[in-house]
Amino acid sequence: MGSGQVTDWQGKNVTVAGLGVSGIPAAKVLHGLGAKVTVVNDGDDARARAQAAELEALGIAVRLGDGDTLPEGTELIVTAPGWKPDKPLFAAAQEAGVPVWGDVELAWRLRGPDAAPWLAVTGTNGKTTTVQMLASILAAAGLRTAAVGNIGVSLLDAVLGEDQYDVLAVELSSYQLHWAPSLRAHSAAVLNLAPDHLDWHGSMEAYAADKGHVYDGNRVACVYNVADKATEDLVREADVEEGCRAIGFTLGTPAPSQLGIVEGILVDRAFVEDRHKNAQELAEVSDVNPPAPHNVANALAAAALARAYGVPPKAVRDGLRAFTPDAHRIAHVADVDGVAYVDDSKATNTHAAEASLAAYESIVWIAGGLAKGAVFEELVAKSAKRLRAAVLIGADRGLIREALARHAPEVPVVDLDRTDTGAMLAAVQEARRLAVAGDTVLLAPACASMDMFANYNQRGDAFAEAVRELGAGA
Repeated sequence: MGSGQVTDWQGKNVTVAGLGVSGIPAAKVLHGLGAKVTVVNDGDDARARAQAAELEALGIAVRLGDGDTLPEGTELIVTAPGWKPDKPLFAAAQEAGVPVWGDVELAWRLRGPDAAPWLAVTGTNGKTTTVQMLASILAAAGLRTAAVGNIGVSLLDAVLGEDQYDVLAVELSSYQLHWAPSLRAHSAAVLNLAPDHLDWHGSMEAYAADKGHVYDGNRVACVYNVADKATEDLVREADVEEGCRAIGFTLGTPAPSQLGIVEGILVDRAFVEDRHKNAQELAEVSDVNPPAPHNVANALAAAALARAYGVPPKAVRDGLRAFTPDAHRIAHVADVDGVAYVDDSKATNTHAAEASLAAYESIVWIAGGLAKGAVFEELVAKSAKRLRAAVLIGADRGLIREALARHAPEVPVVDLDRTDTGAMLAAVQEARRLAVAGDTVLLAPACASMDMFANYNQRGDAFAEAVRELGAGA
């Protein structure tokens, strides 16, 4: 079962590791194909028992409270992407010669002979936005498509459902790529690389290598970030099909085989006749929503993948104009007294926050939360000249305060020692006191939200609500 398509699942003993958003659909699909499925799960709480009861009613065996032991007779493990590679279950599988697939690998193997090709996107930040932009561009070209993978339609639904697609825009995390050894995309992009999920991967090298798997077997284009050499290094190391090209994207003037910016225009010098002399206009920077630098880079990456698939220039422009970003991604909430209030609660790590801070000239920065092992020295040093003031919240705000003291000692800092539900309103009120007309009050926490909020969405909603209260009282 190590290579090629599995055509006969009847009676195959398959262990699915983990209940949840990928495990339950995988178990149901495999059971429907005739496999003998056993689901193993670490947890044994009320939710898990309810999920188990649903699966057991279908004839699927479930073992709760033991995710480490390999069920006897297992011929394949299909794992949830979040399960760490060092789990005893996988060590036992390796010893027994049992292959381990993720949900992406399963979806890839279950594709039919005429299945839609995949245009794949990975990277530390910007994946979801880029995939949604790409799907919008493909749709503008009249192609049947969907944004799938980590977002939107599940990959299993996309490959097994009744909808027929021409091409899929696929977001892939490093976890998913780790467990997808046979995936071969039409074309793929690595947007950027910064330290993230190192507790899962074990090292930056292992994290980068898993991201780099997205280039394996690419047929047309490996898209990389000219400003991030690590992404180009992954292209150099990739084992691609004959004729596959390295295509860069840059916020500067593009060289041949690159997409970039010339006088406010997104241009293509990769997929044109005589790319050494010619460039094709695709769209204006103002067509990108919002036109912050890192988001323009996302648009260029999406355009490169779409052009690799043969999409005409007009579809790039039309698709970018039609695209609306998800909430809490550098979203303009309101202007109050000449000050712009911007919600980028999705900036949950330093790399994302750095990109967000680079988009504005004079900032009152609201930051803090759970650092997850991050350090803030480089972020503060790079952003110091843009900061008018900072308001810090959350459990690990002290780490940011110390970085500000070292690298931006002249920047006024308000340290809010509270984690209650009213803390965000207090933070916004302090930011208003510090800001002057022309400034941007920017929520770009550089931290996770779970110390104070259920998730980054709730944190962003609290910020927007606080800004509305300001506006109401203005």
